[in-house]
Amino acid sequence: MESHGHATEEYVLGVDSGGSGLRVALGTVRGDAPLATAACAEPVRTGPSGIDAAHLLDQLLPAVRQLLARQGGGDRIATGAIGAAGMATLGDQLRAELPAALADALGLRQLALAADAVTAYAGAVGQRAGAVVAAGTGLIALGTDLTQWRRADGWGHLLGDSGGGAWIGRAGLDAAMRAHDGRRGGSPALLARLEAMFGPATELPGRLYPRTDRPAVLASFAPEVAACAGHDAVAEAILREAACHIAEAAAAVCPPAGAHDAGCEVALTGGLFRMGDPLLVPLREELARQLPHARAVPGSGDPLLGSLRIARALATGGLLLPLHPTLLRVAVSPPETGTTRGATEQGSRPVSH
Repeated sequence: MESHGHATEEYVLGVDSGGSGLRVALGTVRGDAPLATAACAEPVRTGPSGIDAAHLLDQLLPAVRQLLARQGGGDRIATGAIGAAGMATLGDQLRAELPAALADALGLRQLALAADAVTAYAGAVGQRAGAVVAAGTGLIALGTDLTQWRRADGWGHLLGDSGGGAWIGRAGLDAAMRAHDGRRGGSPALLARLEAMFGPATELPGRLYPRTDRPAVLASFAPEVAACAGHDAVAEAILREAACHIAEAAAAVCPPAGAHDAGCEVALTGGLFRMGDPLLVPLREELARQLPHARAVPGSGDPLLGSLRIARALATGGLLLPLHPTLLRVAVSPPETGTTRGATEQGSRPVSH
């Protein structure tokens, strides 16, 4: 747990729930940086009914109370925002149960429930029109002109996530296996990397297919592709194709020219871009070709900071990001009851694919 100071004003709560666990941040209405943060290493469970609201609460509430105790304050949390991976498609239970539960437990007056792509957008871009590409193991692009959301990809490693870590890793392993077989398009350099990481190439299917974390295993080979790109034409071509896919996703969601005064800002966020120049150089070239009016910028903050920014905007009445039934929903507690039972939900705007 990390602490950054003490505040006497009302608090806001930010939460980021993803595959690596649950992260919690306590902030104030007036400050941008978190006062204190906590991490719960166990990811929130997903079952037949979607993301498990009870399991999320079991981790979240003790962490929040500990953060409040460290600040020396009572339960003075005005608003909160929870961003969760899978919220758009698996978040029905969270949307149904969390607003009332957190209002009862912590006194929240408003709670935003957001897809993790939305909190990534808020962390990387803020509340301006633009676009974000969030890329790690997978890849999703999200953009808005502040009237509606546009989404591209994020469909998982079997149906999409084109250009993401698992996609790059799989392409690299395919090239390695081609080299092993003597087929066209093979890369001896990548074959050597495969054998160094996983052992004999013929044993890789038996090691890979039974695993439930196949996307992460595939993505673990992406840095090997980047390491070979400087001296191997096949690896370089894989990263160029990945850059093309990433730019296509950005182009699909970037607000059109004329919807903003200074050109579309495209923020790049997520661990994939830590590959550096082997990916970023061809990506900048593709963005310049496909989106000549756009400016590629590094994200200014991560999804946890994005959730805090959304919570702070709720507290000040300044939320500009468009609402949507599954991407960004806000529950408001009736002032006479102090809970969200019978809560009203602020209106939504459409999303475009």
